[in-house]
Amino acid sequence: MQHLEAVDRSAYLTSLSPGSNVDHRGTTFSPALLNELLTALQDPATGRPRFGHAWFAKSTFTGDARFANARFTGRAQFSMTTFMDLAAFHDVFFASSAAFDRVTFAGVASFARATFTGSALFGATFSDTAWFGEATFHRGVDFRGSVFEKMTELGPLVCAGSVNLSVTEFRGPMTAELAAHRVLCFRTRWGATATLRLRYATVDLTDAVFEYPLKIMSARTAFGRSSGNTVFEALLMGLASRARVASVSGTDAAHLVLSDLDLSACQFAGTFNLDQLQMDGDCSFASAPSGVWRLEGARLTRWTSRQALAEEHHWRFKRGQPGWTAAPSSGIRPETVGPAELTRMYRQLRKSFEDARNEPDASDFYYGEMEMRRLDPARPRGERRLLALYWAISGYGLRASRALGWLLTAMTATVLSMMLWGLPKDEPKPQSTGTLTGRHLTFSTDTPDPVNPEGPVTARLTVQRFDKSLRVVINSVIFRSSGQDLTTAGTYIEMLSRIGEPALLGLAVLAVRGRIKR
Repeated sequence: MQHLEAVDRSAYLTSLSPGSNVDHRGTTFSPALLNELLTALQDPATGRPRFGHAWFAKSTFTGDARFANARFTGRAQFSMTTFMDLAAFHDVFFASSAAFDRVTFAGVASFARATFTGSALFGATFSDTAWFGEATFHRGVDFRGSVFEKMTELGPLVCAGSVNLSVTEFRGPMTAELAAHRVLCFRTRWGATATLRLRYATVDLTDAVFEYPLKIMSARTAFGRSSGNTVFEALLMGLASRARVASVSGTDAAHLVLSDLDLSACQFAGTFNLDQLQMDGDCSFASAPSGVWRLEGARLTRWTSRQALAEEHHWRFKRGQPGWTAAPSSGIRPETVGPAELTRMYRQLRKSFEDARNEPDASDFYYGEMEMRRLDPARPRGERRLLALYWAISGYGLRASRALGWLLTAMTATVLSMMLWGLPKDEPKPQSTGTLTGRHLTFSTDTPDPVNPEGPVTARLTVQRFDKSLRVVINSVIFRSSGQDLTTAGTYIEMLSRIGEPALLGLAVLAVRGRIKR
């Protein structure tokens, strides 16, 4: 259009009306020329420029490009366009697809309050500040390959589909408030501090790079507008508002902070520095199944509810264990990892919780670590048998009820053994003998050896013998020595009780401490 003579350009502009299709591929627009075009397309009823199909591919805007309040009723094509200064698309309505791929925004780019009812594609370079506050996307928006040089504000925006930030680079500080179905961040690079506040979204951070702290958090309430109202989220109604994380695999978690997120399906395999991951607020993991379950054949097993990683669910389900969850069947299925990798992940996440002084949650991850060590066929058999015994007795020192149950069982068995074989037939009584020689009297006192009980077994089960046996056992567990005269069998029974039962009591105390320590 810039090459037309004034008369021809005037004739062309006169031929346009609101809603006309325009094709200005390769055209260079000055602010004055663009204003003439927008004036020609202005709808008298609304005062807003209205385009039909609009092709601006490979165009150049030498000054401010003010498309604010425009309405594109057809496709809007801005591929490979260059905006030398301000690109103002705020309050623009795109009724169909909008393409801004391979676009260069040399100045400020504003898409605040823009509405995209079709697909939106941005594969652009934003050399200055980029604003997307209060934008609405009825489908998805694709920023793949974009570069944001300076401060970026994505949102608050609403997207009924996916916000695709894959292979995108943020070189300046970045904040995002996204109410979306999914947020994809495959190989996204953050070169400055960033914060993602999410609603409804499942975010995937596979192979993302964080050079500075990145905080991802779930927003509990709807985002606010500049007008003081809240963002309209009807496009996402029916979804749970709490944000979820699908994967942090392949990332370096040293700069990652997760807050108030659902991590029940999150993939941690292949994450570096997982022990430096920071989690605050209410970050929840998957739960292990609880109760008694039937395995192959007639064998039964009992699982206690605890926090568990999604990868453990997938591994156990693949082994045919009931109650556990299979890997997702849609999209990219995660590789099932084995006990060795699960042990590493549990150990590092446990350290992360311990560093945050969160001992109760750390205990669940210690339990998971020990489970994977016990079930790892690559470990020595002796180690696995020892761990199996540790699990059976006290749940790795974390199940107080199990340790107390064994303690009560052991004490009951010890009391019964004492009544039957440990207490002598009668209480030994000291006997004194003396010799009188002249005016000197010499005495010696001896205590007879305890006599083993005799007679029927049932006759030994008396209240008196039970009372003595109970005092012997309690003293041996707590005070270490009963001081009671016992038979030879009773002495050995007490020795075993003094070794095993205090250990069970200590495991029970340790388990309680692990649950209440802060």
